[in-house]
Amino acid sequence: MRACIWVQFAGMRIRFALATLVFGAVAGAQSPGKPNELTAAERAAGWKLLFDGSTLKGWRGLGYDSIPTAHWKVENGAIRKIPNGEIPRLPDGQPAAGGDLMSIGTYGDFELAWEWKIGKAGNSGLKYNVSEELSMAVAPNHAAIGFEYQLLDDDLNEDNKIPSHLTGSLYDMIPSNAHALVKPVGEWNASRLVFKGNHIEHWLNGKKVVELDMGTARYDSLLQKSKYKSIKDFSVRKKGHVVLQDHGEEIYFRSIKIREEGK
Repeated sequence: MRACIWVQFAGMRIRFALATLVFGAVAGAQSPGKPNELTAAERAAGWKLLFDGSTLKGWRGLGYDSIPTAHWKVENGAIRKIPNGEIPRLPDGQPAAGGDLMSIGTYGDFELAWEWKIGKAGNSGLKYNVSEELSMAVAPNHAAIGFEYQLLDDDLNEDNKIPSHLTGSLYDMIPSNAHALVKPVGEWNASRLVFKGNHIEHWLNGKKVVELDMGTARYDSLLQKSKYKSIKDFSVRKKGHVVLQDHGEEIYFRSIKIREEGK
């Protein structure tokens, strides 16, 4: 009798161990790779890194030939927007010039993924469908004009009173209602956007939070209620730059990767 019980118990343990091994293998296959690295599956699917984790190669300041290094640096494997309080002063007492950080490359139809963490009371964004020429004509302070995936400390930043200015929103057009998904300040979030044809999607920590199609009555209505309504060519579909916003507050970006349609 004891031998029979012992065998059954052993069989249960063996089955449990096998189930554990199978679960571990599946979980490992689904786990993301290390920061600023592509997994074999991502490489096979056509993803490319826009940030190598150690340099700002492939980036420059919008409206500049170089990086505004007083405002942007690589720190601990991430692109850091240096907050205004740490910007060095020139002899006349004014802060060193800054502005948005722009990908040198331009992109048409694509998916973009990145990780970010924001400082206390911070405000920033990732912009796309950006023309450098249009941006400099409309906003000569080196600020990009384009669609913006808003990034905000929803709890403490004063811009939190407008729903379409909260994290994940298509800034000033569609609120994301994603507040419950945002990680606490200082923790990494995972964002993704889809921009293919006239179709736009924003994702935050695995959940779709915005969806919109350009050229529709809904889009036209949202545009007319936004601050972009009077900007000529704002809605023209472009092969544009990817831009990290300099809003003055601290934010970190890493694992920025893109998959272009048809590449």
